Amino acid sequence: MNDTVINSTDLKIEVLRIKKTALILRAINHKLRQQILKLVEEQGKITVTELYLTLRLEQSVASQHLAILRKAGFVNTSRDGKFIYYSVNHDRLEELNKFMNDLLK
Repeated sequence: MNDTVINSTDLKIEVLRIKKTALILRAINHKLRQQILKLVEEQGKITVTELYLTLRLEQSVASQHLAILRKAGFVNTSRDGKFIYYSVNHDRLEELNKFMNDLLK
């Protein structure tokens, strides 16, 4: 009986990890978010205003996609006065590349 409970608990933990992994993969598997990451990489750092003007997006759309990328850890933020700058989190992208390589072995 105890083994079943332990296995059930382990399975629940794994299901939560799988769901979190799926959210992270979904964050990067979106054409607009990929464009955003490319632009942020090209600029080095960028504000949401610069981003939505360059990509000709609504401000709310740009903010929403940046929030998804930030939550998944693909962009970092830094504040300079009233401006928030976004930059690519290269460590996180390297982690993703390693994960994908391990997954595809």
